[in-house]
Amino acid sequence: MRMTRESAGALMLCVLSSTAWAETRSSENDPRLKKALERNPRADANGDGVLTIQEARAFLRRTQTSRPGRKGAGAPLPPPTIADVHYGPHRLQVFDLWQAKSDKPTPIVLFIHGGGFRGGDKRILAKPFLDECLAGGLSVAAINYRLIPEIKFPVPMDDCARAVQFIRHNAKKWNLDPKRIASTGGSAGGGISLWLAFHDDLADPKSQDPIARESTRLTCVAVSGAQSSYDPRFAEKIGLKGLSRHQSFLPFYGLKQEELDTPKAYRLYDQASPIKHLSKDDPPVLMDYGVANKPVTESTSMGELVHHPKFGLALKEEMDALGIECIVQYPGGATDRRTSKFEFIKQHFGRAGKKDQ
Repeated sequence: MRMTRESAGALMLCVLSSTAWAETRSSENDPRLKKALERNPRADANGDGVLTIQEARAFLRRTQTSRPGRKGAGAPLPPPTIADVHYGPHRLQVFDLWQAKSDKPTPIVLFIHGGGFRGGDKRILAKPFLDECLAGGLSVAAINYRLIPEIKFPVPMDDCARAVQFIRHNAKKWNLDPKRIASTGGSAGGGISLWLAFHDDLADPKSQDPIARESTRLTCVAVSGAQSSYDPRFAEKIGLKGLSRHQSFLPFYGLKQEELDTPKAYRLYDQASPIKHLSKDDPPVLMDYGVANKPVTESTSMGELVHHPKFGLALKEEMDALGIECIVQYPGGATDRRTSKFEFIKQHFGRAGKKDQ
């Protein structure tokens, strides 16, 4: 996607302006960055649905120094093998599919975009990651799903589960391996990926619909800035007070402010939170964060709070106890060498393939 002169100007104004809070600006608190994100979704480098001033600067550098045909994170995606495949009747129930060249059925990587459940698009899939997957023999499907406030939980999760079932049902037609499906995504897309990974299989063996009879289980998950819980009580317990102040929180659940501390809300929190569905038969997880593990204070931005590595570390503690692999990476963390999402997914596809032999 090429950056328009108008959106480039908006980005440039944000980058050049000098205020005391400049380094904390993002599309969550600066309308110019919000507009720039809408016009240039690929500027959101980590796919968490939030454009930070640092990402805006990096995007400007890439677009200003790029040449025709040059590959990079800001480069346009190649045309998908099949575009806008409908897995449901709604205009947002679509995905793009890139098929890896192979004589044998290929594993499939799902990309679920972020955006606080209220925005984002499948087009923010990063080209370098797509190129890496295709070159490594992995097909990729980038998924759109219905958004708030038009809908509420559990629709985004159910939509993506239906996409998994739809892809499995058509695996033979598209030369895909239905036994090896991984999911990746940032922020809300990461949370949906974790929810799918841990939730009991949503397949309905008795359904008259053959697609609904397909499994929703995943081989592994590799995500960025993901939330392991959408329960404000849990978030506060791990040092992330203020989750319910996020602009998406109430519309996501369809709650009113006065319903936050009610049995109705508690049931929804449990149903929506991936960590609440975790069991010993669940797949391995890689969680990547761009925020350091520092204390959250009143001056901490909402973007930092909802993408904090404490979400990942809390999940890792529970997965470690169950003997399930969970890698959590963040600036200043204990891991010297960061494992890439592609490496992690490829490794676990390999293990799954050996089990099937």
